[in-house]
Amino acid sequence: MSNEYGADQIQILEGLEAVRKRPGMYIGSTSERGLHHLVYEIVDNSIDEALAGYCDHITVTINEDNSITVTDNGRGIPVGINHKAGIPAVEVVFTVLHAGGKFGGGGYKVSGGLHGVGASVVNALSDWLEVTIHSDNGKKYIQRYERGNVMYPLRELGDTNHTGTEVTFKPDGTIFTETLEYNFDTIKTRLREMAFLTKGVRIDLKDKRKGIEQERSFCYEGGIKEYVQYLNRSKEPLYENIIYCEGKKNNVYVEVAFQHNSSYNEGCYSFVNNITTPEGGTHMTGFRNAITKTFNDYARNQKILKEKESNLSGEDIREGLTAIISVKIEEPQFEGQTKQKLGNSEARGAVEGVVSEQLTYFLEQNPSVAKIICDKALLAQRAREAARRAKETARKGALEGMSLPGKLADCSDKNPENCEIYIVEGDSAGGSAKTARDRATQAILPLRGKILNVEKSRLDKILANKEIRAMITAFGTGIHDEFDISKLRYHKIIIMTDADVDGAHISTLLLTFFYRFMPDLIKEGYVYLAQPPLYKLEKNKKVWYAYSDEELNDILTEVGRDGNNSIQRYKGLGEMDAEQLWDTTMDPAKRILHRVTINEEQESEIDVTFTILMGDNVEPRREFIEENARFVKNLDI
Repeated sequence: MSNEYGADQIQILEGLEAVRKRPGMYIGSTSERGLHHLVYEIVDNSIDEALAGYCDHITVTINEDNSITVTDNGRGIPVGINHKAGIPAVEVVFTVLHAGGKFGGGGYKVSGGLHGVGASVVNALSDWLEVTIHSDNGKKYIQRYERGNVMYPLRELGDTNHTGTEVTFKPDGTIFTETLEYNFDTIKTRLREMAFLTKGVRIDLKDKRKGIEQERSFCYEGGIKEYVQYLNRSKEPLYENIIYCEGKKNNVYVEVAFQHNSSYNEGCYSFVNNITTPEGGTHMTGFRNAITKTFNDYARNQKILKEKESNLSGEDIREGLTAIISVKIEEPQFEGQTKQKLGNSEARGAVEGVVSEQLTYFLEQNPSVAKIICDKALLAQRAREAARRAKETARKGALEGMSLPGKLADCSDKNPENCEIYIVEGDSAGGSAKTARDRATQAILPLRGKILNVEKSRLDKILANKEIRAMITAFGTGIHDEFDISKLRYHKIIIMTDADVDGAHISTLLLTFFYRFMPDLIKEGYVYLAQPPLYKLEKNKKVWYAYSDEELNDILTEVGRDGNNSIQRYKGLGEMDAEQLWDTTMDPAKRILHRVTINEEQESEIDVTFTILMGDNVEPRREFIEENARFVKNLDI
């Protein structure tokens, strides 16, 4: 490696100011998500060492007091004096904003992290932080900071026989007021992703908190090929080999791995320098262009596509595709406020070139796999044509004055911001809800039975389902590639089902449909789950409602536990009359609604969960249930 990495390669761009005043600007939020982001910022520095070829083992420890320790066996942050600042380089890294080896000073060719603010921001937002460095000069050093302030000059601790960095920090409770509790599974998901994207690096996660001690370790010699295998583990792959393309063009290092499965959903995930890009960008465009052109050329040359037949669309070819697109680039440019979309034009050409060339070779060498993919795409093309005809029929009907679904009890207010729609299971509960509602702003759409499981169905079959068609028509947005959120007729879509296993299944079926075909409804925060009460307690002509066992116990403690108590355990919404339903579940002043959200940074994991829960494969579902059974409450059997 020719790149120098010394004290003067740490460049200073500006002082450390305003981080504590405006933490959201630097880590997104001070909620649980921001708290976990601190961990990723420090781990990113260790990953940068791995990307540069100097580190192959990282350990993340959640300590008993919810402090975090990140250790790596990299070169160790430089301890020499940075001549521009006049202080040790390690002190610059932890006390100066926009300081690091990531700004063209020769420290790193590529690096993770968006802004180079990681270590200093974590320091500024921590009650205290300690860094221990095992330097390549054979000495060990330590420095401590409190709320970003240096507590003592860099100290030498004696000799060491290895190199590396250890950072321990305790988040500041005056900044993170919502929670200081780290979630093992949240960190585990992100570290697993980092391990997939950095092949050969071992990442250990240890939780030392009393009563919940656990450990996980991740190391993937196959890198993103193993990532695709992991994402497809609860699906049925159509062929054994994972197609892998790797190369460098326009100074962009490209890695792509993909494999088709028997499902109808596309799962393509893109990364730049190990940073997830949920909105895609030029690298994703390059990948899509490459596979669309390459497969069409192959299908024409092999006469799989007849002369008069139209080309396969990209959507046809990507049906049931799981893909990881990972690029490493020296100066990534991100578009938009959220920095979730890559803008570098050279990335498109690089990905397109590498994938086109290597995929062409693969298809020629593996004609049986090529035929399987082309045949699936042809089936998808026919289904898409059937779906298009179904859409046109629906559109024609709408133009001819086709009204909203007959069973929809619409609201009179036409301003979507004021309007909400309750999706209710069954006519019985639907009848009570129609009587109970505020007719001005609350619409009711009762569903008969369980809707189609869209995880196992193509679009043409989905569009033929009456219950799904009723929802599409009521919402007004269209679905899939024709979805237009500006046409949404209600700004609250509320799923209201019984508080039992069947109700939970119906909610999951509905959420699967929204996630696969109208994901922006969830991403924009329009989807909610109603929470009906579990118990009704009557005593001396007074009534209380409890939404959990704990709440019932609290009420009983308050009113006394004696023979005058009459407790009813609700099994379904149909057991409540209209007045009770309004008081407990529909009155905006009293009801409990849970907003459904998506963490876009973990979208691949969300995709896996939906497939496990709603797909055909039983074994992964059983494993999921066994792993998560301890979190279940109020399960009716």
